[in-house]
Amino acid sequence: MSLFIEDGHHWVFLVLTVIMGGGAAFMAGRGMAKKWRPIWMPIIAMVPLTLGLRFLHFALFQGQLTSLHYLLTDGIVLLAFCILGYRGTLASKMANQYPWLYQKSGPLSWRAKS
Repeated sequence: MSLFIEDGHHWVFLVLTVIMGGGAAFMAGRGMAKKWRPIWMPIIAMVPLTLGLRFLHFALFQGQLTSLHYLLTDGIVLLAFCILGYRGTLASKMANQYPWLYQKSGPLSWRAKS
């Protein structure tokens, strides 16, 4: 038994969780940041996405539906992608909307102009 991936389903985890689910979570984070939503909203939005992703693992690939371990693993992966999308978009928006106050200091952050 692998720590993160169900037995024999490495490609399922990569395609379904990382690529498809991660892409959806990234876009959800971007969408929330574009509407200036607080950080707790995209975090809460990952709960139904995680449950839906876990159901797809179960329905399409006979994964374990009620495994708390895999549910948390999928949730953490989705949450990481969501926060990346949220912070990246928010950093760009702050630097672009308030160019006299802020500048980007990295892909996920901004700082005050001196």
